[in-house]
Amino acid sequence: MPASSLELATLGHRIRHHRVANDLTLDELGARVGVAGSQLSLIENGKREPKLSLLQAIADVTGAQVADLLSPEPPNRRAALELELQRAQASPVFRQLGIAPVRITKSLSDETIESILGLHRELQRREREAIATPEEARRANNELRLRMRERDNYLPDIEKLAEKQLKAAGHVSGALTHRTVSVMAEQLGFELLYVNDLPHSARSVTDLENGRIYLPPASIPGGHGLRSMALQAMAHRLLGHTPPTDYADFLQQRLEINYYAACCLMPETNAVAFLQQAKKDRNLAVEDFRDAFGVTHEAAGMRMTNLLTQHLGIRLHFLRVDGSGAITRVFENDGLPLPSDVTGSVDGQIACRKFAARAAFAEQNRTTEYYQYTDTPSGTYWCSTQTGTTADGEFSITVGVPFDDAKWFRGRETPKRAVSTCPDESCCRRPPGDVRARWEGKAWPSARVHMQMFSPLPRGAFPGVDDNEVYAFLDRHAEG
Repeated sequence: MPASSLELATLGHRIRHHRVANDLTLDELGARVGVAGSQLSLIENGKREPKLSLLQAIADVTGAQVADLLSPEPPNRRAALELELQRAQASPVFRQLGIAPVRITKSLSDETIESILGLHRELQRREREAIATPEEARRANNELRLRMRERDNYLPDIEKLAEKQLKAAGHVSGALTHRTVSVMAEQLGFELLYVNDLPHSARSVTDLENGRIYLPPASIPGGHGLRSMALQAMAHRLLGHTPPTDYADFLQQRLEINYYAACCLMPETNAVAFLQQAKKDRNLAVEDFRDAFGVTHEAAGMRMTNLLTQHLGIRLHFLRVDGSGAITRVFENDGLPLPSDVTGSVDGQIACRKFAARAAFAEQNRTTEYYQYTDTPSGTYWCSTQTGTTADGEFSITVGVPFDDAKWFRGRETPKRAVSTCPDESCCRRPPGDVRARWEGKAWPSARVHMQMFSPLPRGAFPGVDDNEVYAFLDRHAEG
C-alpha cells in the first residue's frame, strides 16, 4: 500500500536527521548508496517513496535500523514543527481560504513556524465552534431523532449495561435510592459531592483526576434530577465517551447518557414486567409507571417510548410542549402528523391547538391526567396529557397511541374528542374569516423577543460550556 504524504514526509525527516548526524551531504550519501543526490533530496522532502533496498542501504551507511527510519515519530522538535505545519496547510479548512501555503525552508525560524501554527490552531478551533450553530444543531438533532425512530427508541446494549451496574450495586427492585447511586459511583472510583457554586453553564462537573462528581445541592425537592445527573455523569465513563468532535457527536452522547440514567431509574426487567401486567389489566397509565419507580412524569413517559414497542408491540408518540405551543421534545413511531420545517425538523415547531398537548392547558383541574381522542389526517389517536409549571413557564407531557391501542390504557372511556386538520392552515393557524375581516390592519402587537436568539454559546470543547468557569471551579475545590 502506498505511503501517505505525511508518512513520506516523516520518513524523509528521519533520513535527513541520520544523514546530518553522520556529517554527510546529499551527494556523499547518494554516492555511497548508489543514487544521485537529487534523488535523495526528493525522498527527504517527502516527494518520493524509496524502495526497501535503498532504505536498508541508507540504514547501513548511517548506522541506523530500518525500523528506526520507518518510525512514525518526528526525529526532533524542528521536524515535528514542520510536519504539523505541513498537515495544517493540507487541511480542508485552510485550503478553503484560497491562501497560498507558506513554503517551509531552512531559513524559516522555529519561532515563525510556531506563530503560524498558532494561527492554524485558532482557525481550527473557530471552525469547530462554527459547527455548533442553531442550524447545525437542528439538523443533527433531526437526524438523531430519525435514527432512533428506526430503532423504536431502543438501545439494547445500554439496557444490559445498566442492569449489570445495578446488580453489582445490590439493587433488586423498587425505586433507586440516592444511597445506591452513591455505591454505583464508588464502584467506578467516584465520590458524589453536592455544592452551591457549580458553573452556570454546567449541570454537573466530573473531576477525573481526583475522582469527584460535583452536583447541585442535595436539598432540591424530591431529588429526582440529582440521581439522574449523577448517573449521566457516570455514563460518560462507562460508555467510553471522549470530548465531542462536533454537535452531532455531542447530541449522541447526551442521548446515550440520558438513556443510561433512565435504564437505571426504571430497569428494563422490572419496568417491562410492570407494564406487561398493566396491559394485561387494561390499565396502562403513565402516572402509575411514574409512581412505581419514583421518577418524574416526563421521565416515565419517555421511558415508555423505549419499551412499549419493543416489548409490548405498541407504537406511540411522546411530546413535551411549552405554554406557547412549541414542541421542545418529541418521539413518534405511530405516524402522528407533526409540524416540521423544510428540513424535516420538528423541534421548536408549533403543535396543533386541537392536540391534547395544548388543549390540556385550558383544564381547571391539572392535578390529574387529561385524556382526549383526536381525529387527524393520519387517523384517530388517543392521548394522555399531564401539565406542569417551571420557572420558565408552563409545559405539558403527552403520551399517545393510535385508536386501536387505546384499549390497553386507563382513560380510554373519555368522551372528549377533537378534530385536527393540520398542517391545513385553516385548522388552527388562520383566523376565521369574520374575525380576520374585523381586525386585519387594525392591530399592532409588540412581539416578545427571545434574547437567547442573540446570545452566542460560550466557547469550549463542550457546546454551551464555559471552560474558564469550569476550570476555575475545579481549582477552587481542588484546594479545599
